[in-house]
Amino acid sequence: EVQLVESGGGLVQLAGSLRLSCAASGLTLNRVAMSWVRQAPGKGLEWVSGISTGGTSTSYADSVKGRFTISRDNAKNTLYLQMNSLKPEDTAVYYCAWGAIRGQGTQVTVSS
Repeated sequence: EVQLVESGGGLVQLAGSLRLSCAASGLTLNRVAMSWVRQAPGKGLEWVSGISTGGTSTSYADSVKGRFTISRDNAKNTLYLQMNSLKPEDTAVYYCAWGAIRGQGTQVTVSS
């Protein structure tokens, strides 16, 4: 059974930083493409970032490009999202995703 567990969210001030983690079990992260998605209050799911199977390619939504960095630690089988220069519009529940499978999410709240 695949399980994804996100952590690292919290309350941060405008322009602050957070690093989200996604620990995987039942899945070897360096063998699959992974994504981060988010859901803001009252809105649908929004794709944020992705990393390719080999980790050689990453991609970002325009709204986070230059501020967020996706990475992976193969030894820890953990996916990360480093978020810098946070804005109130980044407030959302963040999920790591393997296809349609997501974890329980971690709340990120950015105060102005």
